[in-house]
Parts: sequence; structure tokens; C-alpha cells
Amino acid sequence: MNYDVIVLGSGPGGYVTAIRASQLGLKTAVIEKESLGGVCLNWGCIPTKALLKSANVYEYINNADDYGIKVSSHKADFNAVIKRSRDVAEKMSGGVQFLMKKNKIDVIMGTGKVQPGKQIEVTDQKGAKTTYNAKNIVIATGARSRELPNLEQDKKQVLGYRDAMVLPKIPKKMVIVGSGAIGVEFAYFYNAMGVDVTIVEYLPNIVPVEDIDVSKQLEKTFKKKGIKIMTNSSVENVEKSSKGCKVKVKTSKGEEYIDCDIVLSAVGIQPNIENIGLEETGIVVDGGKIIVDDFYETNIPGYYAIGDVVQGQSLAHVASAEGITCVEKIAGHSPEPIDYNNIPGCTYCSPEIASVGMTEKSAKEAGHELKIGKFPFSASGKASAAGHNDGFVKLIFDAKYGELLGAHMIGANVTEMIAEIVALRKLETTGHELIKTVHPHPTMSEAIMEAAAAAYGEVIHI
Repeated sequence: MNYDVIVLGSGPGGYVTAIRASQLGLKTAVIEKESLGGVCLNWGCIPTKALLKSANVYEYINNADDYGIKVSSHKADFNAVIKRSRDVAEKMSGGVQFLMKKNKIDVIMGTGKVQPGKQIEVTDQKGAKTTYNAKNIVIATGARSRELPNLEQDKKQVLGYRDAMVLPKIPKKMVIVGSGAIGVEFAYFYNAMGVDVTIVEYLPNIVPVEDIDVSKQLEKTFKKKGIKIMTNSSVENVEKSSKGCKVKVKTSKGEEYIDCDIVLSAVGIQPNIENIGLEETGIVVDGGKIIVDDFYETNIPGYYAIGDVVQGQSLAHVASAEGITCVEKIAGHSPEPIDYNNIPGCTYCSPEIASVGMTEKSAKEAGHELKIGKFPFSASGKASAAGHNDGFVKLIFDAKYGELLGAHMIGANVTEMIAEIVALRKLETTGHELIKTVHPHPTMSEAIMEAAAAAYGEVIHI
């Protein structure tokens, strides 16, 4: 069978690529070996948010007295929480199936392998092989949990994120290795469910890619929740037995041992580039990533790659944007290359974290003279009414030109607020223009306007 575009992988990069290609009039197919929607819809972004929402509700009930409400009896049904998460994922995957039919995209189930001559060989579950032809092939195979040599995942006592989402019973104690988005989200979830959680982070601060002020605030809040945090530390090995795990941790003060039931390895992700035909096709890989140009074409004409298998932030919305840009270029349009300096990042623990652009440290290192404004949610009427005073909005401006270099937020619902900053940066809005942009009261978003005012000595409410 012949297609204009075949997409290998149906995650948020792949299925979005396929839909946009179909919208542009290209005959399109998508190849998927497991479930439509990929990791994001089935084992990542969506079901984890369902788990976190259950934790959030449970926290509200546990603290109902703070809101003047008496709750006489309640408990968390862990298996029901897991089931709800899986049901949400299944519904979303079904939604992608509907979108495939709506957009007349052929779905080919099986394991795909790119071949020379713009072909893909697909092996179905029975082992039968079929070859498909396409004018353009887009590789969107995503990534999986990265394994460390001394932290081999056995899916029972040492887990990756996928296993941590479907535990048959709730553990009493858990050690989480790594404090990126995956690590701190699971730390919040399991802590809220009543698990004794310890985070081990190799670097000096948790959520190390974030601005240092955000890292310090999250550490302070997590410790208040009872989460133990060990920074400048590394897990050397895990001794497993029928009674649980003994985790050997190397710290700046020496070695410590932690007893726990479960170890969650959250040390990042690894691109899925093995056994997909790259070597046979001649596609160049460097540092574990497929090399592409600004419009995602590889060194072999007609072969493209997007998402976690190429350089750039490993985020669902990045993969989607790359896929759209890629097929618009294929269709003869003139899309702008993606500005990777204006990609928002969100972490959905509680308090949430959202950021875009330069940190204070990176802005100084780039030679900018800065104006920095910070507005705490403790001064926000809406945050006080909601009972969510932890956190702040921090804005970083170039002092000379007023350019908004970066924004860093930690607090309730900040993942819903960051898009304003992304739009402002896209439109090259200055600090003074932001101050004069009237924000509704009372809202959490007022903190953005107030932080801008703070940078220029005009803040009203602190």
C-alpha cells in the first residue's frame, strides 16, 4: 500500500502528526505496536494526572476542618484510585481511535521498522510481515524509563514509572531515585496516600532544571508534608529480599541505609531508537538522538523524526508542535521553526510548578542586567481564600530593553497560568506593557501582573 505519510508511533507526537497530515490532504497511516496515544495517554501525562487528582481530593478531605467542614469517616481505596486512572487512560485512548476514523487515517497495529526506499516493514502480533510504502516517513517512537546499571528494574521491588502506576497494593515505605517531574509527582501522590517517602537526588537541589528559588520552595513544602529529601546523594545499590529493600545511599557525610518496600527509579527517559531500522536505512544518530534539521528531516531525504527521539525538551506538547511543523513543511507550507527557548515546562505535584525561558542564574550567565519581580501567593486574596498560600510568581526582565526573559511559578494552578507568559514572550511584550495589562480580581493570575510591578518598584499588594 502506498501513502503520502506514514507515522511510526501514535503518541502525542505521532497521532497529532497524522491528523495534521490528513487535514493537509495527505493520505496518511499510523503504525502502533501497543495502544493508540502512546505512553502519554496510556502510561504518562494523562493517567498520572488522574492519580494526582485523587491525591489532591484526599488531601482536601484530610484537611476539611480548615474549610469549616466536618468529615466523620473516610479512607483512600488505593485499588479504586488506580482503577480510575486506568479508566481515564482507556477513555482518552478511545478518543484517539475516534480521531483516527474521523480524519480517515489508516491505523496499522504492529511493530514497525523503517527500510531503505521509503518503506516500513510491519510485524503483527502473529509474526506476519507486511511492507508499506510512503513518500514521507515520520519516526515518532518516543521513549521509555531509563535504567541505571546499579538500579535494574524488576517490576516488583525496583520499579519504573509505568509499574508505579499499577501497584497491586499500597507500600508502607518508598524510596524515589531522582527528583525531576516524574520523581516529585510520584512523591506527592504516594505521600498523600500515606506512604513514607524518601527522595534521593544526585544534584544539590530537587527539580534541578528549575530556578533555584522554585527548588527551595518545593523542598520546604515537601518537608512540611513529611517527605524526606536527600540531595547531593546517590543510590549505590539495592539489596532485595522477601522482606523488602535495603537501599545503600552515598551522601556528602558518608553512607546511609534506608529500608523500604519499593524503590522507584525516576532518573529520566531513554529514546526508543533500537531495532527500528535506523542502521539499515542509514539515518544518523548522535548521543542517542536522531539528527534532524529545523523541519525534522533526517540525513536521508523523505525520512523525518520528532519527539523524544530528537534533540529538544522531552515533552508531549513539544512532540505535537514538532509533528505539525514537520508535516506542514512536507505539504509545501512555510512554517516557522520552533523557538525552543519559549517552551513551557509543567510539573503537577502539589504545589504545581510551571516555568518558561531563562532562570535567574542562566540570565546572569548570558550577561543580562536584570530586573526581577517576585510576588508571593501569601499576599494573594484568591490563594488565601482557596487555602493555597505556598508559592510565588517570579519574573525576570532584561533591565535595558524590558524583555521578559523568564518566568518561574510554584503554587496552586500555576500550570494553567504559564500559557499567558508564553504568549507574552511570543509577542515580545515588555515589563511595562505587562504592568498595564489589567488582570481580573480575585484570581491567581493577578500575581503575574504584581510580579511585573514588583520588578519595576510599582507593586501594590506587598
